[in-house]
Amino acid sequence: MSFWSSFWDFIGFFFWTFVFVSYLFALFAVIIDVFRDRTMNGWAKAVWLLFMVFVPILTVLVYVIARGRGMAERQVNAGMQEKASTDEYIRSVAGSTPAQDIAQAKQLLDSGAINQGEYAVLKDRALGNTQARSDVV
Repeated sequence: MSFWSSFWDFIGFFFWTFVFVSYLFALFAVIIDVFRDRTMNGWAKAVWLLFMVFVPILTVLVYVIARGRGMAERQVNAGMQEKASTDEYIRSVAGSTPAQDIAQAKQLLDSGAINQGEYAVLKDRALGNTQARSDVV
């Protein structure tokens, strides 16, 4: 009998640990969203946080039910802003833009270093055409 008792105690421990960790993830997601929301004034943020201290589980459930859609939209917007910021950084350190690449290829064409076919291939590559013929270059 003690084996089954200890077995179910073991399973119960992992179940309640899972519930607690899940609650912590939800709690931190709500706290992050409260501070991310620019439409909510400071007093409303303080009230939500105060309720999260005194009635934590109920407050998290009410917040997710009442403001879940806006929470998702703010998360998506934050992700898009991070992606745009990352893309801008990559462009800033990557070097040249397609216009600069085409201008450089035009200078090579004008100087006679490349022919018209090679210029067309370089221009296609600069414009992102991955199917540009490379047998000309």
